[in-house]
Amino acid sequence: MLKGQIRLILVVVNIVASLSCIALFFKFMAIPIYAKHAYAEEYKNLVFQCDNVMRDHLIAKNRVNFEKSEDAIKNLHSAEIGLLTCNDYDKLRKRMIVFGVTEAELSLLGLEAIEDKSGDVRGYVRTHEFKY
Repeated sequence: MLKGQIRLILVVVNIVASLSCIALFFKFMAIPIYAKHAYAEEYKNLVFQCDNVMRDHLIAKNRVNFEKSEDAIKNLHSAEIGLLTCNDYDKLRKRMIVFGVTEAELSLLGLEAIEDKSGDVRGYVRTHEFKY
């Protein structure tokens, strides 16, 4: 009878150990990989948009410092509203970290976003810049 109980205990311990290994695999491997791939494009877009919005805000803020016109103040208020994009970026970044995506992977995605969009921006600037 004691052998049967020991065997049952060993089976239960093995099942618990196996389930723990599976849970750890999902926690540290499967979920971070899934989250990175599921949110990568949205994250890249938000990185790029937030970068542009912060640049626009800085320009608008500097303009108000040098020229305190109604137009400059309106542009600053518009730029401040645009900063909500950065809030969306920050929330997504934190969500991805909770899912286990590392800071290094997020930084790499941010660099990829800048590289991917830099060609688009160069074309946009070339099209809209003033020729002297």
